[in-house]
Amino acid sequence: MTTSSLHTTESPGDLTPGDPAGSRPLLRDGADVLALAPVIPVVVVDTVEQAVPLARALVRGGIPVIEITLRSAAGLGAIEAVASQVEGMVVGAGTVVTPEQVRQVEDAGAQFLVTPGSPPRLLEAALASALPLLAGAGTLTEMLTLAEAGLEAMKFFPAEASGGRPYLSAVSGPCPQLRFCPTGGITPETAAAWLALPNVGCVGGSWLTPKDAVARGDWARIEALAAEAAALRH
Repeated sequence: MTTSSLHTTESPGDLTPGDPAGSRPLLRDGADVLALAPVIPVVVVDTVEQAVPLARALVRGGIPVIEITLRSAAGLGAIEAVASQVEGMVVGAGTVVTPEQVRQVEDAGAQFLVTPGSPPRLLEAALASALPLLAGAGTLTEMLTLAEAGLEAMKFFPAEASGGRPYLSAVSGPCPQLRFCPTGGITPETAAAWLALPNVGCVGGSWLTPKDAVARGDWARIEALAAEAAALRH
């Protein structure tokens, strides 16, 4: 299965009709996900109740996309809550590591998938779903494997530990068609340099939702951090 099989007849700017949480862009593939914002917040929530006000703060700050990871027991419920209650927010499921989780997050209302890697069974299940995919790759071989499966947009993870900007810049030579969302070790100080690479569409980062701010319900701080991140669009 290739990414073309994920496409619909609508254009990238079309909106999902009848969306219970308001109008959201209808995503065709991973490239559409990369175009949503310069930074995709990578979020771990401790309780489902934190998810909705957190997501609304991101939207107010100009970031209309969130990757809620399955690293906590609240992750699946948080995806469902944001998908059904937060207008203008595109919610993705991150740290998807099993075929069973692919089905679970699709049922919960996730609009795209993010995996840290791409073993065969997981990749097969993700490609068989109706959701755009950012599959994780950390080496050129892994990137080419995903390209063979029809994916041209993917997650570069763990970004800094896998060679950082020099490595990803070198990849653009033999693989100019590939586009990436580097994640892992990206900071507010380095995000702009990553975004300046010709093969980077956006970056993933956890700094937009600091754990202490989420615990205190300091949504104004998260809104301000989102506004700073939104201004990075190049």
